[in-house]
Amino acid sequence: MDVKTTVLENGLRIMTVERPQTETATLGIWVNTGSACENARNNGVSHFIEHMVFKGTAKRNAQQISEDIENVGGQINAYTSREMTVFYVKMLKEDVELGVDVLAEFVMSPQFPEDEMQKEREVIIQEIRQTKDDPSDIVFDYFQAAGFARQALGMSILGTEKKVKTYTPVHLHQYMQSNYAAQNMVFAAVGNIKHAQVVKMVAARMANLQAKAAFKKSKQQYTGGSCIKRRNIEQTQLVLGFPGIDYYSPDYYPTAILSSILGGGMSARLYQEIREKRGLVYSIYSFSDSYTKTGLFGIYAGLAPEAVNEYLPLVAQELRKIAFEPVSEIELKRTKAQFKASILSALESTFATAEMIARQTLTYNRILTPAEVVAKINGVSGADIQRVAHQIFSGSLTYTMLGKNVNCPSYDDVIRQFHI
Repeated sequence: MDVKTTVLENGLRIMTVERPQTETATLGIWVNTGSACENARNNGVSHFIEHMVFKGTAKRNAQQISEDIENVGGQINAYTSREMTVFYVKMLKEDVELGVDVLAEFVMSPQFPEDEMQKEREVIIQEIRQTKDDPSDIVFDYFQAAGFARQALGMSILGTEKKVKTYTPVHLHQYMQSNYAAQNMVFAAVGNIKHAQVVKMVAARMANLQAKAAFKKSKQQYTGGSCIKRRNIEQTQLVLGFPGIDYYSPDYYPTAILSSILGGGMSARLYQEIREKRGLVYSIYSFSDSYTKTGLFGIYAGLAPEAVNEYLPLVAQELRKIAFEPVSEIELKRTKAQFKASILSALESTFATAEMIARQTLTYNRILTPAEVVAKINGVSGADIQRVAHQIFSGSLTYTMLGKNVNCPSYDDVIRQFHI
């Protein structure tokens, strides 16, 4: 994969991968800021900005933004995560400059008109309510809040209705002035493009972007904890969590493979033992979320309320097995193959490739080549899996449950069950 990079004088990195065999290109701006960069006073502002840039810039109003892109068959979207905000388009190769123009305006000249802001405030409030109405969605907000109590990483990406109602255009402009800067961004383009042409287009529009961001992230640390919410729903939502690892840990890949072995697919241990053998759950999986300075390992299940007391000891048993018993070579080889296939097949997508090079640059300040990633995966041993499993599962527990369970186990009961 031939990644070309040009750095403008203000520090903005422009990165491209040329794929002349394609007819389209994905272009995007990755900004190294998200809800983890907020605080109790401005929670949800990153997400509000993500919505509001679509409502008008110096050159285009909301209707013109969508029509200009869609009139040429393009697609435009954005998302906010805990540590990243992303704006991107997918265009035919002949319309790339239009995509660059619109994306640059989002960052350089958003207007945040009062009338549009009032309408979008109501849209976001409906989004918050929709999330609350979906048990399998809101349980993860409860889980995050319990795992990172009273910290930015524990707050909702969407914010709260109360906070969203208070934001004005001034709040949004102030946040962008503090958090949006050239050295805090990557402009990535992948597809039927020419690097020199993309650099020229971006430089003409973003060379005057401020160089440095003023914000500083607060310290984030996994705490563990409990959150039990009663709701009259048929299926109980249950998420268990443990301290994970950050992006820079040498155990990043062993932990990712551990998660795959436990709950990464239909052949994973938790799926086979709890769904296939016993039929206790409809959905079960594990996940490893890494952040800049900390991490979180989780296990999710949706199950009948009466199955909870049978389910928990079974999960605890599987965690002890993987922490104390050797992983077979067959299982390790299969999981590595699945993991490598997942990563490499994703890179056939222009968006996934742009996302990879932008995120790795903002996180590591360099690109990890596919060959390097494959080598790291191949280098993980069974002993590595046991070691990280013991380290993770002996840490503080997060216990999150949403449902109508009246006699559900207490936090202390669950801690005793999961003691390693």
